[in-house]
Amino acid sequence: MSKTALIIVDLQNDYFQGGKWELEGTESAAKKAATLLASFRAKKLPVVHVRHEFPTADAPFFAPGSDGAKVHTSVQELEAEPVVTKHQINGFRDTNLKEVLGGLGVDSVLICGAMSHMCIDAVTRAANDFGYNCAVAHDACATLDLEFEGVTVPASHVHAAFMAALDFAYANVASTDELLSELNTS
Repeated sequence: MSKTALIIVDLQNDYFQGGKWELEGTESAAKKAATLLASFRAKKLPVVHVRHEFPTADAPFFAPGSDGAKVHTSVQELEAEPVVTKHQINGFRDTNLKEVLGGLGVDSVLICGAMSHMCIDAVTRAANDFGYNCAVAHDACATLDLEFEGVTVPASHVHAAFMAALDFAYANVASTDELLSELNTS
């Protein structure tokens, strides 16, 4: 029987309105992530929080010990829930995330958070490479506009492109409601 863990990635204060690196749609993504969190807690399923902290105080955001680096109150961890602190884009790189998941006895992960095109993409691909069945709640993820060679790519297009790529070969990418419905029937 499959056991799924929720992985909430980088829903930290600096990504919210008024933060040092505001994303588009962070508030609505966090509401969906909070819905997932409440459901996992109610079912007594494992939850793992991944938070980014740059190693030095001159970081553009998520500076060590700053309010901006703290997990947002909407998805705040409970004392019993593991928190993995990373200094890289990929939540598995140079962290104990794989060991934490192994200790929880999970074979599937449901991923949400920020940024769609960076940390969500990286952790999902790595989790798949490690053999986990992966799902991504697309409406519980946020990103921002990007620029390449003078072309501004709107956040909604960035998000859609990365979700489409993950859905193609790495994960079941679906809405929070769809994933919770699947979780309830498994």
